[in-house]
Amino acid sequence: MHNLFHGKKMFKDGRYGELVGRLRQAVLEEAGVTDVSLRAAVEARAAALGGRAGAAEPGAGEAVPEPVRAFVDKVARHAHLVTDADVEGLRSAGYSEDAIFELAASAVLGAGCGRLERGLSALRGEA
Repeated sequence: MHNLFHGKKMFKDGRYGELVGRLRQAVLEEAGVTDVSLRAAVEARAAALGGRAGAAEPGAGEAVPEPVRAFVDKVARHAHLVTDADVEGLRSAGYSEDAIFELAASAVLGAGCGRLERGLSALRGEA
């Protein structure tokens, strides 16, 4: 099994390592309607917003186009505030329901993993 969380040994030997790895693979690497590079960029942006240590600041080398960027930022920072209007904005920009789902899943994965990584680092006294 490869190291998770961008080469960090956060979960490689932990009890959830395999599960997190399978989740990351399913969301970021399996076939979908969106390109895997876009899903990876969305995950990385959301992870940076979620506190991933060493992650590039969102906006540096931007690979996430507008209006996806605004949607990802909202999902990563304040998912409870996402509305039908946000989804409609993506639909109006030409994204299908399946694409929007994949983008949301990638953003949620990144934000969650970023927060988890940050929390585990703090518990180890690394933060």
